[in-house]
Amino acid sequence: MIKGQGWISQNKYGCKKQGWSKKYTDLKSLYRLLQPQVLRYPVDNFLRFDTVSKLATISIALALFDAKITYAQGKKQRISLIGSNPCGALEANLAYFNDFIANGRTLARGNLFIYTLPSSFLAEAAIHFGFTGPMLYLGFVKNNPAASLKYAQEMLKEGAVKTIILVNASSQGATAQLLQ
Repeated sequence: MIKGQGWISQNKYGCKKQGWSKKYTDLKSLYRLLQPQVLRYPVDNFLRFDTVSKLATISIALALFDAKITYAQGKKQRISLIGSNPCGALEANLAYFNDFIANGRTLARGNLFIYTLPSSFLAEAAIHFGFTGPMLYLGFVKNNPAASLKYAQEMLKEGAVKTIILVNASSQGATAQLLQ
């Protein structure tokens, strides 16, 4: 059922099915390192992304690479995204609020605001990869990857979609599992 899995942590990344992992120093260098073999074309506004969106996008690219599924700029694919993380959009909301305070309580940067929804990291990835399937953020009292996996399996069983990528992302790291 799991056809590919990519992951990224504070200093390592890899593909589970292919059985390899490598070290990296920072996200900017990792982004350049993964082009064009894993990240097939540049991600629009990648440097503007919050950390969670960067990690999620890279882990999804690794999962696609691990499953040997190609994607191309402008090519749409009916792939669904289901995402979760341990703290919703708390980090993004704090960054936005602190920016608001730092600017005299009159305004905050709009590029921080767009990440104040817990599903923002999924939307950024769906846009880049051209995914047209349903996108869903699952929030739990405790981060529960097993419950997300069960939900995805039910969607596949019912025939709602044929391919789902489960993403669990935080500012500490991300995993993406491609299920069919």
